[in-house]
Formats: sequence, structure tokens, C-alpha cells
Amino acid sequence: MPQCRICGSDIEAFMSFGQMPIANGFLTPDQFADEYFFELAPAICGNCSMVQIIDQPDPSKMFHENYAFFSGTSKYMQVHFAAFAAAVQERHLSGSDDPFVVELGSNDGIMLRNFASQNIRHLGIEPSKNVGDAARESGVNTICEFFGEDVAGQIVGEYGQADALLAANVMCHIPDLTGVAKGAHALLKPDGVLVFEDPYLGDVVEKTSYDQIYDEHVFVFCALSVANAFGRHGFELIDVEPQITHGGSMRYTLAKKGARQASEAVTVLIAKETALGLDRPETFDKFRQNCEASRDQLMAVLNDLREKGVRVLGYGATSKSTTVMNYCGITPAHIAFISDTTPTKQGKCTPGAHVPVKPYEDFVADYPAYTVLFAWNHSREIMEKEQAYKAAGGKWINFVPKVAIQE
Repeated sequence: MPQCRICGSDIEAFMSFGQMPIANGFLTPDQFADEYFFELAPAICGNCSMVQIIDQPDPSKMFHENYAFFSGTSKYMQVHFAAFAAAVQERHLSGSDDPFVVELGSNDGIMLRNFASQNIRHLGIEPSKNVGDAARESGVNTICEFFGEDVAGQIVGEYGQADALLAANVMCHIPDLTGVAKGAHALLKPDGVLVFEDPYLGDVVEKTSYDQIYDEHVFVFCALSVANAFGRHGFELIDVEPQITHGGSMRYTLAKKGARQASEAVTVLIAKETALGLDRPETFDKFRQNCEASRDQLMAVLNDLREKGVRVLGYGATSKSTTVMNYCGITPAHIAFISDTTPTKQGKCTPGAHVPVKPYEDFVADYPAYTVLFAWNHSREIMEKEQAYKAAGGKWINFVPKVAIQE
């Protein structure tokens, strides 16, 4: 029986999404025959409350020189990370004469550039070479590594200990959370803080946003599981702050035990999570049923439009869309192509489902009657941008929090 990555207890999947490809593994037709698949099956640990996928592909299959996600392509995320950086600076760096900030999975430097522009010492740790190169080109000090105790020791030797270790939509990607916690403890000053945000389990369950579960997201966190996981390695959860990013995220702030006083918000959220049953198997059996219902409803809409000969496109070739398309059985017969602004995805096909990905200009040139909003977590930004599509009579097909057609 598989074991929990955090505490070693036996775990068992509460559902299976079936055979799944690499979520960001966009590919060309000549690569179809050699495409890699694995079973995507999430489980909850009855001992430490950590929700995790049982099998995860080797990191080298997911994070590499051709990694297809660049954070800086979203203007909203640029604003969000500027605010994140400002909050860290105000709350945690003001008392330091020569502050030093480290970020895990710093991507193209979208957050650290806010520190770099103020000549604050910083270091980004980014395992994907292509986005790390982009960060360096924009003036952000970046190394291409996977973080752990060894890398932490190297950083301390060269730069000294850090005031803050940050991560955004990254911690949930790292299977060796124990190694990260140990490395963070070595890297941080006695009063330093670990601040990270990731998609929030409470929102995933409430909204049936099952597309948050894919190969990169080895964990889906809540305050209960974060406190358990990092508490084993000398940390204490001292604050929690809900975020609207990625369809519902939580920002967690941790400090070395006894170094800082915990906020009342932590107690309140953990009590809420216990009441919601985020530590109980029956909650996730109900979640499985809701996923199956959502799948069936979405396919009923798409099959109906297909039978009527209606042209349907997709909007946003996201990692999350890989789970939706492969779990539901969406094919090029249902969606002619997906519009996406990321150059590295254009001209390729989506993982597993093999739906073509085309530039945004192709969407604008010939509006479809219906569009599946795969990038639903950016819906506010998209709706502001797509007033012309709405004026032309275009309709959006949503599947979070429920399957519905939006005019």
C-alpha cells in the first residue's frame, strides 16, 4: 500500500482521474506515439490530513528547459505579486539593515523583480532553465536548482541566512516537502519567515475545481495539513490569508517555533476546516461524486453542441485544462482548437487530448458561438478583455463552480 509523503502512514486513493499525461507537456503530432501517461489518483492521509496524489512523474518530466508556463504573461498576476512583495517588505524586512529574500520556483522573476528594483538582496531558485534565463535577463539573480538542505547550505555559505523565504504556487509541486522544510529551517534567520501561497483545498472541495489536481500539484494544502507537515520540522503556522488567485488560494506564514506569536486567524481557519471535514474521508467521497457529476454535465453540453454542428473553441491552454479534457474525454471533435497567448504552446497540441493550440489572433479573427473557459481562474481579467466577443453574441461554457453557459 502507498504511504503518505509527510508522515509515512498508509494511504488509499479516494478516486482516480484515469491515465493522465504531463499537464504542461504540449506536443507536436510526431510526438503522440511516445507520449508519457500515469494514473492520476488523489488520496487523503487519515493521520496528518494531507491530500496528495499517489503517483507523481519524475520532476525532470515536468520542469525542464522547455517548461511552458511563464507567470509574467498575466497582468493581473504582476499586480498580485507586486502586492505580495510589498506586504513581505512591510511586515518582515523593515527591521533588517541588509535584508535578504529567497524565492522557491521564482519562474520568470515576476515577484523578485519588485525587490531587485529596490536593490534588496535576493535570490531566485528556479529548476526550469528557460524561465530562469528569462528572469536573469530581467535583472533578477537566479540559480537553476531544486531546493533542499544541500542547496540551502550553499546559499547560506555564499549569502548568509535569509530574512524571508517565499514561494507562490510552488510548494504544492514539491514531493520532498520534508527536504524543503529542513532546508528552510537552515536557510532562515532565527526570526525569519517562510511565506507561501497555493491553491486552497477548501476552495477545491467547495467549488468542485478538480482541475487543480494534476501532475505538478502533488499536494493540495489546507491549514491543518500545513501545520502538521511543517510542525514536524521546527516550524509553527503563525498566519493565514485567503487569496483570490488561481480560483482560491491561501497564503501561509510560518516561523520557527516560539519565534513569533500566532495570529487568531490560524485558530479560526483550522476550526472551520475541521467543521467542513477537510480531515475526513467521507468529505472526499462526496467530492468524487461531485467530480463525476460535473464531468457528465460538461460532456452533455459539448456532445449536444457537437451533434448540432456548433463550432466550439477553448480559451486558455492551461495545465488545469489537461485534467479536465482527459478526465472528461474531450477531443478535437468537441473543441476545434484552444486559443492561448503563450508562444511556446502555439502550433502544438494539448497533452493527451491532442486539441490544437492556436494564437489568440485566430480566436479574434473568427469568433466561435461557444467557448470553454479553461482559464476560469483568470475570468475577471478575461471578461474585461473580451467585451467584443460578448457583443458579437459569443457564449462562455463554464464548469467551475458548476457547469453553466454564460452569455
